[in-house]
Amino acid sequence: MNSGPIDRASTGLGALALATVPIVLAAVPIVPLAWLLGVAGGPDLGVGIVALATVLVGLGTSAALGPVLVDRRIARLPDADLDDRPAAFIESRVDAVAEAVGVDPPPVTAVRAEAANVAVADGYRGSRLVVSTRLLSLPAADRDAALRHAMVRLRTREAAFTTALLPGLVVVEWVTLLATLLVGRRSDRSPADRRVNRIHGYEPDRERVPAPAYAAAGLLLWLVALPAWVPAVVGDRLFVADRRRAADAAVARAGETERDGLANAVAFAGEAAGAADWPPLFDRLSLVSMADDETGRVRGTSRQEARVRLARLRSKRAL
Repeated sequence: MNSGPIDRASTGLGALALATVPIVLAAVPIVPLAWLLGVAGGPDLGVGIVALATVLVGLGTSAALGPVLVDRRIARLPDADLDDRPAAFIESRVDAVAEAVGVDPPPVTAVRAEAANVAVADGYRGSRLVVSTRLLSLPAADRDAALRHAMVRLRTREAAFTTALLPGLVVVEWVTLLATLLVGRRSDRSPADRRVNRIHGYEPDRERVPAPAYAAAGLLLWLVALPAWVPAVVGDRLFVADRRRAADAAVARAGETERDGLANAVAFAGEAAGAADWPPLFDRLSLVSMADDETGRVRGTSRQEARVRLARLRSKRAL
């Protein structure tokens, strides 16, 4: 579970790929605008200035909007409605774990959700910890190990980096998901339904938009999104997943109790029902990925990530 040169190079490549996503998105309006200015007789900005503007606008806009996006999503979550004593107990546990890890304790938002998960976000608005009520109901060792995992990601600044790049990743994920749904769109109406509707006279027999038109639109959208989708997928595989495993290793080194507790928490979170309760926006910030089948396929994430993490945590040789 130690990080070697190859692992560090892989993580660096993944971070670079994630940072490329908002730059590619910023190039969509900036490059045509610069070209139109040149055609209209305006100032010749040059390739270097256009490239620099694309990088600054892309990364700056993403870093500014990331924490805002997370805060607004947290505000829409169902509150856990905890009494004063449970709320104070949770805060005390977070404070204790944060002190052990060596970070300032972040504000805690307990949400009513069946998903056994915890997410940590960071940015210029400060750090935030989102914990589900189901995770809080786990045994103390499992719960504290999951909280420690989140604190480690906060200490290594991974949470701040991922939060800053979330807007571009969300845009790419939304566009590619829409393209996938268009390509695979099928009519939900059977021939019998069409016949009944035609008899009652309120629906034509033919589709207003033929299925091949949807497929063509989806393929075109995929081609447009591909330059941003490829680095997004590479970043998910090489940075997000690797940083989860690195946090696993940091928790495992704290002791046998923490290592076993984290393995139990990861196993329970992956197997328990309630994944639909966990916001997809928090997926990259969470203890365990809970992307659904459609989103996971678009993102290119591996279904084996949690199993690999468990195998490493439960392997004595890995330590």
